[in-house]
Amino acid sequence: MADVIENVEALETKLSEPTPEVVELFRKLDGDLILLGVAGKMGPTLARMAVRAAQASGKKRRVIGVARFSNPAVAGQLEKQGVEIVRTDLLDSAQVEKLPDAANIIWMGGMKFGTTGQESLTWAMNTHAPALICSRYRHSRIVAFSSGNVYGLSPVVRGGSAEGDPLNPAGEYALSALGRERIFDHFSRAHGIPMVLLRLNYAVEMRYGVLVDIARKVFNGETIDVSMGNFNVIWQGDANAMALRTFEQLASPSKVLNITGPETLSVRRVAERFAALFQKKAAIVGTETPDALLNNAQLSHRLFGYPRIGAEQMIEWIAAWVKSGGVVLGKPTHFESRDGKY
Repeated sequence: MADVIENVEALETKLSEPTPEVVELFRKLDGDLILLGVAGKMGPTLARMAVRAAQASGKKRRVIGVARFSNPAVAGQLEKQGVEIVRTDLLDSAQVEKLPDAANIIWMGGMKFGTTGQESLTWAMNTHAPALICSRYRHSRIVAFSSGNVYGLSPVVRGGSAEGDPLNPAGEYALSALGRERIFDHFSRAHGIPMVLLRLNYAVEMRYGVLVDIARKVFNGETIDVSMGNFNVIWQGDANAMALRTFEQLASPSKVLNITGPETLSVRRVAERFAALFQKKAAIVGTETPDALLNNAQLSHRLFGYPRIGAEQMIEWIAAWVKSGGVVLGKPTHFESRDGKY
């Protein structure tokens, strides 16, 4: 395994590398694949993994990426990688009705950051747009990304919230994320749509994520608040592979799966580990509370196996990336938020 990931090209190649199980899935799965909301942080490498898996399977299929593509560079990059591009406003019912037919749908749309002050748009993106999609693709299979935020804060000693636990969302984003799940589940029941809802906490790579936020704070000498003292992460490449493999787990009514890594990480200890790697001191403030936003992903691990990349490897890679001045997206996760405001 590489000690460092040296550049963006190498990073995106690694993030989009399909596992043998994903390739085998693509041998068995019939029909084309559409990724809705593909232009976000995770969508491009997920789409590229699907293209690579389809090619390796020897079974021809279209992989189609749908978004507004406010950044034209993302669309151009995806096209070069073999993804067909469709520019669509997912809140426009007329545009949604004109989307291509496909047997397999991945929903990645939605709104989280910027919710405060744009609550109505948040609810529209997280509930109305999914309703339009379920109507358009009522005869397809749907994998829909959700969020572990729907659980609310969970005692750290419990090891994270499991799929059957009560839901207690806090704040407009988490409430609308639960609304999104309810909309998808309603249409799964009403139309018999085979579906999986993925509660993800949190995908990480070199350019963004909780680990990157902590690393940069340590490197830049900024204070790190440990009030939200614990968190889960998963390498984005592993999250991509698991998301595709959930097409093996579809059900109606919809099935819920948590997606994250097996470790419950300490903000304080991760900050201290980065400090050691940077030969700096971590400026820690606050005191850990006994609860946090945590997922228990034992079910998905039983179904798909453990992630290929563990937390320590991610930390070492990210430390080297930050130390060398590697590009970052500049989109903080606000993982430390305890009131649900983003």
